[in-house]
Amino acid sequence: MRSTLFRTVSVGALGALIMAGAAQAAEKLRVGMTVSSTGSFALASQSGARGIDIWVDDVNKRGGIEIGGKKVPVEIVKLDDRSDKQMVTRVYENLISDEKVDLVFAPFGSTLTAAAATVTERHGKYMMVWSAASNDLYRQGFKYMVSGTQMPVSAILRASTELAKDLGVKKVAIIHSDEPYPAGEAEGGRELVKEAGMELVLLEKFPKGQKDFSTILQKVRASGAEALFPAAYEGDQISILRQMKQLNIHFPFVFMEYASTPQFAAAVGKDGAYIFSHTNYHPAINWAVTAGLNRQQFADAYKAKFPNAEFAPDYQTVLAYGAGVLTEEIIKKAGSTDAAALKKASLDLSDKVTVLAGPYAIDETGKQLKMPFPVLQAQTDGRLETVWPKDVATVKPVFPIPAWNKR
Repeated sequence: MRSTLFRTVSVGALGALIMAGAAQAAEKLRVGMTVSSTGSFALASQSGARGIDIWVDDVNKRGGIEIGGKKVPVEIVKLDDRSDKQMVTRVYENLISDEKVDLVFAPFGSTLTAAAATVTERHGKYMMVWSAASNDLYRQGFKYMVSGTQMPVSAILRASTELAKDLGVKKVAIIHSDEPYPAGEAEGGRELVKEAGMELVLLEKFPKGQKDFSTILQKVRASGAEALFPAAYEGDQISILRQMKQLNIHFPFVFMEYASTPQFAAAVGKDGAYIFSHTNYHPAINWAVTAGLNRQQFADAYKAKFPNAEFAPDYQTVLAYGAGVLTEEIIKKAGSTDAAALKKASLDLSDKVTVLAGPYAIDETGKQLKMPFPVLQAQTDGRLETVWPKDVATVKPVFPIPAWNKR
């Protein structure tokens, strides 16, 4: 089944020349991906797709990717997955069998990526992951899947738990959606809380698609937790924060990873003040980039490409853009689009490339080992400031978070 919304083919700045000329299939690199038009992954998925678009434009402005001594333009083929893992398998089959793509980017999230990998592995196609971090994903023996930019889920809460400990938090509650990525984040959080010497007073899951969080939030309050970590996707975190205010439930420390995105801020407004989050895209974060655009160049490219965009770039945009840059470097290293050659090149480049999202390093399973995320805190005027680690902090964290009636 094809999408009408995301059935797009783009070749960036060289598009008109390529499509009008007599270029053959072998003279362009076809890369497939899916984007979610609806469902719980839509906002993050579409944010990532914009990062891929910037990479395609940039690489094609430079004449394409060099393969075997010849520059080949990139053509991106996007289809819709509607945040549905059953649909993902059909759509990736379509990308490979009908669209004849040379390689693919993964969909957003561990759930959809696992489904897509069953198809790409069967066809022997290389898949670059930009936002799927479930540890279980890398235990399934997928040979041609590499996480370019997403740190492992077990480490997602490392910086935020370090900050909580530094601020004097003693009791922590973790709640999570019953899905692979949030469950892995929660399990990793359990270990990180223990390492930090804090007490985990509640660890509880809620069903995927849950809308009413009143019962579990009241349970967290009753636990005596000083810090709440809801491991969930963006829509759930927005709903949890809204319902915390409606129920007048307050915690001195709240970490919501998606609170750094413009979409989250637009949804919750001033109620997002003081919430802790994380990102890899902030004026205080400037990696020594060795491949691709640096932060200012990326910001300029985003503004030029999406002058009327509803949302500014966020960390999902940067993760996907970085995955595109890494794909380019890996293809150049491999000199082909053969999946085995690409996997070997991926390993050869481990710990040797830094992109906008951060330093790249993987293990034999393709799991990302680096790409750290500093912690931010939303300010009352809507700004996001880095607060941890201390060497990149721009302000001191506000702790405890003021009660709802004191804001």
